[in-house]
Amino acid sequence: MKKFLLVIFFIILLLTMTIAIHFGTYKVPIMDVFNVIAYHLGIGLKPIVKINIIVWEVRIPRVILASIVGMALSTAGTVFQGLFQNPLVEPYILGVSSGAACGAAVSIVLSCSILSVQFTAFIFAMLAMAMAYTLATRKKETPLVNLILSGIIVSSLFTAILNYIKITAGDKQLREITFWLMGGFYTAAWKNVKALFLFILVSIIIIWAFGWKLNVLTMGEQEARSMGVSVGPLKLILISLATFITAISVATVGIISWVGLMVPHMARMTIGPDHRYLIPLSALFGGIFMVICDTLARILIMGEIPISIITSIVGTPYLIYLLRTNRQVYFN
Repeated sequence: MKKFLLVIFFIILLLTMTIAIHFGTYKVPIMDVFNVIAYHLGIGLKPIVKINIIVWEVRIPRVILASIVGMALSTAGTVFQGLFQNPLVEPYILGVSSGAACGAAVSIVLSCSILSVQFTAFIFAMLAMAMAYTLATRKKETPLVNLILSGIIVSSLFTAILNYIKITAGDKQLREITFWLMGGFYTAAWKNVKALFLFILVSIIIIWAFGWKLNVLTMGEQEARSMGVSVGPLKLILISLATFITAISVATVGIISWVGLMVPHMARMTIGPDHRYLIPLSALFGGIFMVICDTLARILIMGEIPISIITSIVGTPYLIYLLRTNRQVYFN
């Protein structure tokens, strides 16, 4: 039944992506969308140039980017919530978002062609994770409580640096930093989609392979050790992979709130706490949710709404609903 559910939501993800390609300032008929895809696969007729550009060069890369970023943030959120046994944990717990924001601001202010915004944001995000993990580790042990506290410390440090950069930046630079902080898929292009797709897909598959070990780890570290699981290396691998996919996502599209916090709850209440099924379903839910939010960001007004505004508007009522109805987000 659970495997069948995964197949159903995979099909829903594909349908959602197809419908998203159809919508926009210029609506493209669904059959034209399929024709463009078929043409580039070598089995269809040559489409009209205008439609080919809109579908293949603009919308398909954007929809794919939105789906894989949603998958990455949701998967990372699932991993961190499982490791920390805390439903309020999100992918940015180790200061990744603050580090990436600081790196992006540095690149924007310096206006250096060598240091692109994406590259600098990624480096600073991984630096934040390394600082948090190093700070939390003592005598080759890394307690989860220490990780949370060190993440708060590192996040505060990079936030302070970011705020200083913002008050010293020019008006144009400040607007660019602010817009980047709210996230968006307007920079989507095949060159970054292909690389990001490969890195995130491989990382999610590896995390999925560790799903049964994550189940054991949720029973407690002592129980996990008694069952032959190497707790320290396992935590390091999972945290590193979850942080990596979060960092490259944030570096590419900016900070997107709520997804890694909210979507794992939805998946957990749908399929249960078994991470062998929870991880792939969270990824699928994240992809569907992000594609829908990005489509709304594109079509609600003539311009474009930053994606975090949409995710916050959708996410806040959902978590209020969970709180008011006393729906338990269970782990055991």
